[in-house]
Amino acid sequence: MIEPVGTNDATLVAQAASGSEHAFRALYRAYVRPVYWLAHGLLGSAADAEDVTQETFLVAWRKLPGLQLASQSLLPWLVTICRFQAANRLRTRRRDREHTETVDDERLARLPAAVDVEQQVIVGELADRILTQVDGLTQLDRDIFRLCASEGYAYQAAADELGIPHGVVRNRLSRIRTRLRTVAEEST
Repeated sequence: MIEPVGTNDATLVAQAASGSEHAFRALYRAYVRPVYWLAHGLLGSAADAEDVTQETFLVAWRKLPGLQLASQSLLPWLVTICRFQAANRLRTRRRDREHTETVDDERLARLPAAVDVEQQVIVGELADRILTQVDGLTQLDRDIFRLCASEGYAYQAAADELGIPHGVVRNRLSRIRTRLRTVAEEST
């Protein structure tokens, strides 16, 4: 049975804090793109941005029961978590690769203290270009992208949902990500 899910962030946060995976999935869908693009802007790496986005939502899931939503939107709280996760990733990168210390220190120093509205507009324009690319995909590729990238399905779960082999999902998603990475790199 599918449980009813609220429509505003406060309701969704309360439902998710009570254990509703449906409510949390709705929050994830609403904010995964802005969190990803913030992480990408801070880290300069699609792979690290994907990891930090997942880490951000994992931390959010764990901390939701104690959250008192201070505004109408969950995004500022997610941005704060994302910034901390990105800073941790940069510190780890610095420890692991001493020869890149200068580059990482510069990126760490550039972490914004607050959300930059102009940057949000730029990120929004980039998201629009990416959505245009997604619209140009075949129906199967759009379904794979929606399930895996937007809704957080694992490869096998997406394959089961679409009735196709796991390898098809993995290979097509890899090609889609490469295509979208190219769009992101062209904008920088």
